[in-house]
Amino acid sequence: MSEFYHVSVLLDECIEGLNIKPDGIYVDGTLGGAGHSSQIARRLTTGMLIGIDRDPVALKAAGERLAPYGDRVKLVHSNFCEIKQVLRDLNIDGVDGILLDLGVSSPQLDDGARGFSYMADAPLDMRMNNEDPLTAATVVNTWSQEELKRILYDYGEERYAPRIAEAICRRRAEKPIETTLELVDIIRSAMPAAALREKQHPAKRSFQAIRIAVNDELGSVEKVMEDAIPCLNPGGRLAIITFHSLEDRIVKNGMASAAKGCTCPPNFPVCVCGKKPKVRLISRKPIVSGQAELDRNPRARSAKLRVCEKL
Repeated sequence: MSEFYHVSVLLDECIEGLNIKPDGIYVDGTLGGAGHSSQIARRLTTGMLIGIDRDPVALKAAGERLAPYGDRVKLVHSNFCEIKQVLRDLNIDGVDGILLDLGVSSPQLDDGARGFSYMADAPLDMRMNNEDPLTAATVVNTWSQEELKRILYDYGEERYAPRIAEAICRRRAEKPIETTLELVDIIRSAMPAAALREKQHPAKRSFQAIRIAVNDELGSVEKVMEDAIPCLNPGGRLAIITFHSLEDRIVKNGMASAAKGCTCPPNFPVCVCGKKPKVRLISRKPIVSGQAELDRNPRARSAKLRVCEKL
């Protein structure tokens, strides 16, 4: 089997949240190592699981892991934000559950050659789908100083964004920045001594920001929040795990808006917009990992699960 193995976060909570029916149709839009998917597939009898991933390496490994479930499983190479088109291509009108586990999987982080990690030297890549044209090297070497500053602020919440963006542009004027550790050195050089003594790695926020930009991660989340709920059958559930505040804000607001319905100003005596709630929230607050899971998998610490049900 492929070396692509990923520890599934909030596994039991996801399975409970999806409320799986043996004859239902379910979508795992971020297939990864198929940890969540294998647990969904084993609960199906006449139902179907559709697994989507933009990473061909993950898709191949998941196919091997899900092989015992035969024709209960269909695998699709695509981005989860294209869920509407994927279902249309499969002639499926509605599904009973959609699961999204956002962020980078452990194998992508741990495979130094992919360029996601600030701990290993590798070409500046960071693509989840190696067929996509935009790489981290393109972002770092060709985007304007102002745009670099913006993504470091907006996507990485990096308070030293102006200094780091300026340092990147100064270095690339001498020669192209080609590797991850070159970029780490530049980031370090731009930060004050006090920041370098912080517990968190100094390049963590910048690498997150560049990765989000390369893969248009927030754009994908915004699109799927518009398209996923209409793809659900009544009673179907949408379960989404996020790993940082930017994604979680989009998911939280998207679900809250769909659950609210009416958009009239509070001072209107009666509703004139006519909008009705589309979902009910299964949990008002996000579901987080318990201590036992955190002991097994420290990367679960920032995970938040939100679930809603189509009305």
